[in-house]
Amino acid sequence: MTTQQDRARLLKELHRPGEPVVLANVWDAASARLVAAAGAKAVATASASVSWSLGSPDGGADRDQVLARTAEVVRSVGLPVTADLESGYADTAAGVGETVAALLATGAVGVNLEDAEYAPEQAAERIAAARAAAGAAGVHLFVNGRTDVFLRGLGEPEGRLDEAVRRLRMYVEAGADSVFVPGVADPETIAALVAAVPAPLNVLAAPGSPSVAELAKLGVARISLGPGLGKAAYAAVRRAAEEVYASGTYTSLDGGLTYQELNALSEG
Repeated sequence: MTTQQDRARLLKELHRPGEPVVLANVWDAASARLVAAAGAKAVATASASVSWSLGSPDGGADRDQVLARTAEVVRSVGLPVTADLESGYADTAAGVGETVAALLATGAVGVNLEDAEYAPEQAAERIAAARAAAGAAGVHLFVNGRTDVFLRGLGEPEGRLDEAVRRLRMYVEAGADSVFVPGVADPETIAALVAAVPAPLNVLAAPGSPSVAELAKLGVARISLGPGLGKAAYAAVRRAAEEVYASGTYTSLDGGLTYQELNALSEG
């Protein structure tokens, strides 16, 4: 991939229902290179993992910090990079457009935008602003429109599927290329979302979720691990630290990458 436009086209082509692109979300250059070396076709950041690595709770990092980290990830790999920008780091739709213009300047070619605390009409306006900013830059930014209906447990359980579908259709009309529904793991709901929304579906996977093969059979086009890798990495740090301070032993360090491997990784 030699140009940003090439990477943008590839990211779009990778979203194929029934043959999903798998994104093991990263938070820095080293994690991005490890994921790329494992066989990733594209790289995605996880906003929670980025925030934790900066010493902030999820949502605590600011726009400039997140964009700087995204630029590091883009420079570290030759793959399409899509960034989790939460709800756009701006109070207004116009501000989201400014954030997206700055994102494109990092070389990224995709973005997650969540509805979070915004009404669906406002969230749709923010997606439209992102699409307009990308158009002005001459890059088809791949916009993943996310609803938190299931993740936040909005409304009565029996009405959540219909509400999610209503919102996602609005986001597609506003310019979203794909849709993301974290908090859903049961095959019936996933299949219903695939059937009801005219855009590739992104599912957040975690222990207990259907396998990649099972999600492919349901018609899913994108599978994300979200903050999963970050949680696993920090758990390894805690285990090793607790062991050495509690028992004075070092067995938790077994299986770690070697000094030479990490140096080679850091050299690109």
